[in-house]
Amino acid sequence: MKNIMVVEDNEDIRREIAILIGNSGYGVMSVDDFENIVEDVKLLKPHLILLDINLPQKDGFKLCMEIRSFSKVPIIFVTSRNSDMDELKSITLGGDDFITKPYNSAILLARIEAVLKRAYNDEENGVIINYKEVTLNIASSKIINQDKESELTKTELKILHYLFLHRGTITPRMDIVEYLWDNSMFIDDNALSVNITRIREKLSTIGVDDFIKTKRGQGYMI
Repeated sequence: MKNIMVVEDNEDIRREIAILIGNSGYGVMSVDDFENIVEDVKLLKPHLILLDINLPQKDGFKLCMEIRSFSKVPIIFVTSRNSDMDELKSITLGGDDFITKPYNSAILLARIEAVLKRAYNDEENGVIINYKEVTLNIASSKIINQDKESELTKTELKILHYLFLHRGTITPRMDIVEYLWDNSMFIDDNALSVNITRIREKLSTIGVDDFIKTKRGQGYMI
């Protein structure tokens, strides 16, 4: 289920949108504390944000800029401001779409679906895998944390991909070795240790520590 954050200061409209998207099968995160929106985004990690422009504390443009400094989460502006300049500014600052109020419910849902499909199509096809704070991009052979990234060798990518596929469970060392052999990568137990060390070092360079845990006598776990 994709979770959508609704940032709208009009309580009636916020409730209306929440009911609409909730009835359409999405998880709903409604914001009523407008002082800590950026912190809420970091903590809750929504899949998409519906963002008004006219808000107390900070306007939607300012919030979009701050969110874009650390996240690529899709943002759709839903606002009563309807000038071409407002729409241009929203897209220039990193918004993914712009819808004016009063909105048509069917069109709003269609726009949400389209933006989510564009943003997460690679993830759903297994090209991108997210776990905790780490993104594994298989197509580009990179690990990513916020705005930092590090390139992986072919062997490192295969090892990390296997761990991602078994995330949350202990993966025996020999299972990884056999998986690599099956994929024509001939490494032994010692070479596996070396590659795990290198992956941990690369994770550290993007600000992620203790992501791969060693379970003594059992294997590895993320």
